[in-house]
Amino acid sequence: MYTPIHSLFPTRSASPRQPRRIVLILPCCIGDVVLATATLQALRRGYPEAHITWAVGSWSRPAIVHHDLLDAVLDTGPAALPVKSPGGFLHFVRQLRAGHYDLAVSLVRSPLMSLAVWMAGIPYRAGLDSAGRGFGYNLRAPIDPAQPRHEADIYLDVPRRLGLDVSGCQANVPVTEDDRLTMKAQLAAQGIDSYMVVNPAGGRNPGMLMDSKRWPPEHFAALADRLAPALGIGQVVFVAGPDDGPIVQAVRSRLRTPSIAYMGQLSFGQIAALAQASRVYIGNDTGLTHFAAAAGAKTVMILGPSDPQRYAPFTSDSLALWKPAALKRGGVTAGTPEDWDWLRDGISVEEAEARIRAFLGV
Repeated sequence: MYTPIHSLFPTRSASPRQPRRIVLILPCCIGDVVLATATLQALRRGYPEAHITWAVGSWSRPAIVHHDLLDAVLDTGPAALPVKSPGGFLHFVRQLRAGHYDLAVSLVRSPLMSLAVWMAGIPYRAGLDSAGRGFGYNLRAPIDPAQPRHEADIYLDVPRRLGLDVSGCQANVPVTEDDRLTMKAQLAAQGIDSYMVVNPAGGRNPGMLMDSKRWPPEHFAALADRLAPALGIGQVVFVAGPDDGPIVQAVRSRLRTPSIAYMGQLSFGQIAALAQASRVYIGNDTGLTHFAAAAGAKTVMILGPSDPQRYAPFTSDSLALWKPAALKRGGVTAGTPEDWDWLRDGISVEEAEARIRAFLGV
């Protein structure tokens, strides 16, 4: 959408040939940041010699701080949108100016963010222009906010605008040999060989509180008990955040299969290794599920009041489970349907089991 304010901010006709310093801007949240690693992949492939920094919030920073395609991380603080307050806006502008970047790649749909990037004086400013909010960018990727598209593919519109090849780019996080050995030793010490990972939490981050994204605990327990013998595994390994004890316990109290739980005890690298070596990872539409898929785990995401067209894992070895339902046009940012009911509107345990067994070939 072209607006009068766009005429005050001129555009560039050509993209930079070989920028020396690039800043990729997406502060929040973990799921979105993981999906944006496909854009990081496109940038690294297109600009192999560039120094690439990711401007990311404190909440999401651990998910990508050790990414092997990155050179540096710029911590934007705890806020989901660091430019929302006057003080945060000026501080972020100063951070960008200090980086002496040639190219900014912004995946944030915010007029404040596009203004901040413009005020930072970065010569090439590529970013999403949703409903006219990207006026501060001089290489704009226009998008229609009402059109259901996958978030990761929307992000890739920015490297497309730069003329970069995005073919084959998908969400990705590295798994190190040190983390593999650490997790192998931890599990062996508890006599665990073959296992599935379950994460029944999610729906909470600095930008959103949406517990309705959580499949009921009794469903997770029933599904795990059905899958364990079919997969020939003897343990369920729960992984969640330090504040997710109640939801994890709600599942474990109903579970017959033996289980252990890691809640806030593992680094993101260790979670990646744990997920990658599992028989399957099962979780809600949450950042950790996206992270597991990006680490190469066979991943099952259970979606309810969020659309898989927009939010399914952006990897080739994952399964999105969803019962078609009427959702708000703007995605999860528009909120949960007022009358959402998992028992009526969500996928059943029986259908989830059948589709997962087909996915895994058992």
